[in-house]
Amino acid sequence: MKKDFMFISESVTQGHPDKLCDQISDAIVDHFLRHDPYSRVVTECAVSTAIVFIAARFQSDAMIDFPKIARQVIKQVGYEESSFSAKTCSIVTSLQEVASMNDRYVDERQLSDEEIEAIPVKNQATVFGFACRQTPALMPLPIWLAHQLAKRLTQVRQDNILSYLTPDGKTQVGVEYRDRLPYRLQSITVIASQDSSSIAKSPNFQQFQQDIRETVIDAVFADDSLLIKPDQETQIFINPDGPLLVGGPAVHSGLTGRKNAIDTYGEYSRHSGAALSGKDPTRIDRIGAYAARYAAKNLVAAGLADECEVQLSYSIGIARPISIQVQTFGTGKVPDEMLTEILEKHFEFRLAGIIKQFNLRFLPSLIKGGFYRKLAAYGHVGRTDLGVIPWEETNQISLLHDCANKAYIF
Repeated sequence: MKKDFMFISESVTQGHPDKLCDQISDAIVDHFLRHDPYSRVVTECAVSTAIVFIAARFQSDAMIDFPKIARQVIKQVGYEESSFSAKTCSIVTSLQEVASMNDRYVDERQLSDEEIEAIPVKNQATVFGFACRQTPALMPLPIWLAHQLAKRLTQVRQDNILSYLTPDGKTQVGVEYRDRLPYRLQSITVIASQDSSSIAKSPNFQQFQQDIRETVIDAVFADDSLLIKPDQETQIFINPDGPLLVGGPAVHSGLTGRKNAIDTYGEYSRHSGAALSGKDPTRIDRIGAYAARYAAKNLVAAGLADECEVQLSYSIGIARPISIQVQTFGTGKVPDEMLTEILEKHFEFRLAGIIKQFNLRFLPSLIKGGFYRKLAAYGHVGRTDLGVIPWEETNQISLLHDCANKAYIF
């Protein structure tokens, strides 16, 4: 295992075409669950120049206007160009309503442990959760910084600080590690798109680069809580390939679920190949990833490891994961096998149990503006900007300490 290395992660703004698709898909999930919390839905979206395609398969008592939801998301994200806007884009749908089964109306909050055990998963999946001590959110530093830059780039546009920006953008952060700890920033990249319809209000390219440096990069690293900041050797790249006019679906197409690394750990840790967005809570390939993050984060928060990856593997027709693996990369205070045993005994990894513990059916109706759509940009894990996210809580520290003390000298 390498101790000295360089690692790079990227993020994108909410206006990136792939993220636009994720937000449309999760906005549809929110609408279904808000009007019928027992809905089952899988929805995917694709966008290109002047067109949006939505495919959905669902069981629900709710009446959903798919094109209306898509146009609302596009408008809120900020696309107003003639080549792609909420008003003028064509929306094509392929919808399949499946006959509802009686088991759809199960309220997991009312189930006994025996009843939870009797509900199997309906799809196979291997999911991963990860946590480390590199940031207060217990996330890897490269992806965490990349998200901060992407969010700031969006804020600068939305607050009209730089009026010539359009919604599409990318960020990238390279971190040099020494002894597996962040040592310095090797590089920072910001790609921002500009409004081509108002060339007069756009600055020259040199001024554009200076604007982005001051309002985005400098603003993010002005945070005194950051222990690592750019130094004289840090390479700063701002649109290194030249101006990007317009951006978005008019330039490159988008698809739901194509940014899994950005949704999770920036490839610092492994992640599932399955999309997280566009799925209701009965899909274990979505909520299993949340349960795995919850377990990994609590193990690290409890001081049982400095880095931790939790792997859960599910098979169709079985309630529990058929395999639970814990890896602490040599940082564990107790053996990985013992941590696995603790998780198997004390953490909830069954489908109905996860839904019950995190209240996943009802969050869209309890949280203003929906819930799942907010996760669709800037990460499904490590979020400290959305209030209480159930799988981000570290409320099992005492339990883990007790278990470790009883099983091992801690």
